[in-house]
Order: sequence, then structure tokens, then C-alpha cells
Amino acid sequence: MNESTQATVSAGAADVTATTTPEDGTGFGYRPVRTGVPGTTAHFTVTSPDLADGDAFPADAWAAAFGCSGANRQIGLEWSGAPKGTRSFAVTMFDPDAPTGAGFWHWLTWDLPADSTGLGTTLPAGAVAGTSDSGRTGYFGPCPPVGDVLHHYEINVYALDVPSLRLPADTPPTVTAFTMAGHIIGHARLTATARR
Repeated sequence: MNESTQATVSAGAADVTATTTPEDGTGFGYRPVRTGVPGTTAHFTVTSPDLADGDAFPADAWAAAFGCSGANRQIGLEWSGAPKGTRSFAVTMFDPDAPTGAGFWHWLTWDLPADSTGLGTTLPAGAVAGTSDSGRTGYFGPCPPVGDVLHHYEINVYALDVPSLRLPADTPPTVTAFTMAGHIIGHARLTATARR
């Protein structure tokens, strides 16, 4: 089937139309998820010793849950060129291709010191490992549904204009992202992929 299939679902007083085109990889009514990064934000560079931009995740960095058998090893990150005025950093990993209607947050870490140039397997003093959409704190590796489209995981490093977001680790991911959005002065992104 090459034509879109539409289904209208009654949702209270409103009708919601979902469009699915299974063969072109946009099933479940996928739509772009808005970014919270201002258009005028400065850009800097992030790399990983574990993968290049656009590469697939190494097997041991996959999740060890939801039917996946990785080791949930947190990938390393290195960054440079953050803008003047940076007072802390935050790191997130988000899957906009997750069939949830709102993506899936895999990793949120904030309050990294302003002099940070990377992130390994342990957090520096004062940094916060947030709760992902998996309900767990810290890094949660990829584990897309079997047979689904190729998933693109956006690994973001944000330079912030405050030394702390003053949020507890159990803050919901969307609240963390919303709070952070008002303080972003620099942004770097690395994209990794996964499919099974």
C-alpha cells in the first residue's frame, strides 16, 4: 500500500485524525517533535569516542530491558567551543521516532560544571542524573520496537546560563526540558541510530 490511510478517532468533543503510511516508514502518525532550542542559539561541537555522527550504537550501549540484551553502557562524550557565559551544561538523549506520539527521553543529566569538556561513565560532583521515560535514572540505551523504522537518537549537549537548574532527579523529563529551554545559550548535537 503506497497511499496514506486515515483514521478518525473521537476524543471527547474533538475529532483527531491520525495518518499512517506504513511503507514509507511513518507509521503510527509520526510527526516531528518540536525542539526547545531557540533559533538564535550558538552552536558548538560534540563528539564521542564510541561512535561518529550518524553511526549505529555499539551493541553494549543498547538497553538491557524491554527485550534488548545490551549492557546499557553509557557512551562517552567530548565537547568544545561552548559560548562565553556558559555556567553549566546539560546532556540529553531523545528518540523522536519512538511510537508514543511524543518521542522518548533516554537520558537527562544536568548541572555539569561550566569547565566540563566531556562526560564519561561517572558524573562530576554536583551533577544530577535525571529520570528518563523508562522510569530509571541515568543513561538508558536504545531499544526500538522490533520491525519498526530506523530510530534516530538525538544526543544533545546544552550550554546553560545558570549554574544549576535546581531540579531534583525525579523531575519528569518534559518538565526538565521545559525548564532548561529558558536557559540555553549554546547547543551541540550528535545523532546515533538503532533498529531491530
